[in-house]
Amino acid sequence: MIPKRWPLLFPVITVVLLSSFSVFASAPADSAQKVIVRSITLKGNYRTRDRIILREMTLHMGDSVQLADLPGRIAWDQRNINNTTLFVTVDVATEITPAVDAKTLAQLDLTILMKERWYVIAYPVFDLADRNFNEWWYDRGRDFSRVIYGGRLSYRNVTGNNDRVQVVVERGFQQRTVLSYSKPYIDLAQKIGLRVDLAYTTNKEIPYRTQFDKWVYVKSDEVLRERAYAAVILTHRRGLYHYHTLDTRYIRNTIADTIAKLNPDYFLDGRTSQQYLTMSYAYRYDRRDNIVYPLQGTLLAGAVGVSGLLPHDNFHFLDLSASATRYWALGGRFYFAGNVRARATWPTRQPYYNLRGLGNAIDMVRGYELYVVDGQRTFIFRNSLRYQLFNVRKQLNWLHVRQFNTVPIAAYLTAFGDAGYVSSTVAEQYQSKLANRLLMGTGMSLDVVSFYNLVMRFSGTVNAQGNVGFFFNLAQEL
Repeated sequence: MIPKRWPLLFPVITVVLLSSFSVFASAPADSAQKVIVRSITLKGNYRTRDRIILREMTLHMGDSVQLADLPGRIAWDQRNINNTTLFVTVDVATEITPAVDAKTLAQLDLTILMKERWYVIAYPVFDLADRNFNEWWYDRGRDFSRVIYGGRLSYRNVTGNNDRVQVVVERGFQQRTVLSYSKPYIDLAQKIGLRVDLAYTTNKEIPYRTQFDKWVYVKSDEVLRERAYAAVILTHRRGLYHYHTLDTRYIRNTIADTIAKLNPDYFLDGRTSQQYLTMSYAYRYDRRDNIVYPLQGTLLAGAVGVSGLLPHDNFHFLDLSASATRYWALGGRFYFAGNVRARATWPTRQPYYNLRGLGNAIDMVRGYELYVVDGQRTFIFRNSLRYQLFNVRKQLNWLHVRQFNTVPIAAYLTAFGDAGYVSSTVAEQYQSKLANRLLMGTGMSLDVVSFYNLVMRFSGTVNAQGNVGFFFNLAQEL
């Protein structure tokens, strides 16, 4: 065991790096010279409509561009198209035709070469009910009764407009049915999108309280919790990198009398139901080179949510959150990522069911994967220094299905250091040892990025309490 006062080292870089791009080897020495985009040819988008691809580009027919800016513009356009996640690979070929005289500009012909993904995926579900694989492995004794099974259908790019139909039917530890349809653009200007969700979930085993920063479960032959919601989500995309989302949903949750007796604060005051209309607005500035595993770029996000908008609602809640992440290329094969995230909720007295601090979703300080820290305010500071081991594209010529015979794979060795804090008024009530104190964790991981947006992370960590762990996650680094 490492002593509790073992010093933790956190990489902190404050130098702002300026990225640069080299011009084409065939370009004239005068980098101020301009070219005009004469044509843009799209190849390989057999289903995807041209306008969905052209929407992602900064270069359009008729644009004039300085040769010095051209490599950077093309690189970002390639990344933007790739970030639609509609394609396995995206490549750009260029051809420049010299000007015929001093009064005209050289002409640029662009060819975008794409290989589309397989868009209809129906597959069986075999998932774990716990927060992550590590909790199931270490704390739940690898209990296979906690498995969720069923089937999922994901039909992507249904009409060629990057729309999606999803159907989820799950049984086992959790009974869940979800229907969803989304379309990123419903207007001719390709700015406004729509998504509609319907979901219904029941559980016969649930955590009814937290003790010593671990969930305590209760099990029954009867349904202990029922959840249902209907959501309508409107999106507005301004330009290429600005996203606005307005989410309106009606939620109804019920619990058995058993849960209300075990924890009267589950919905507060011994109530067995919770119903309310909630509306939230979120803004995101997303200019990353790769949304699956970014190495360069910026991600800024903020959100405000208000619950309890109808007179008969019995749950009232205000939720504010913000985050900023920056990705730098340090030169060679080295990359750095830094993230700051904060969240605050009101009122101070909250139902246990809605009380969330660290340990849920991406709100995690690495090194504390096995803990849940409940509270009303959270702050997280995460840092990652990455070294690219390799980044290759394997062509499986023996496989004659074009959507599957190209396999990109990359691996990164990552050193990380995180810090976090949870402000909680219920720390004593739930016997928390981690709330209201600085949490720190550090370690190293091997990150493997592969086929169809799959990111696997194998990490070894140590936290401020001296706990050492080895963890596996199917998740993004930041």
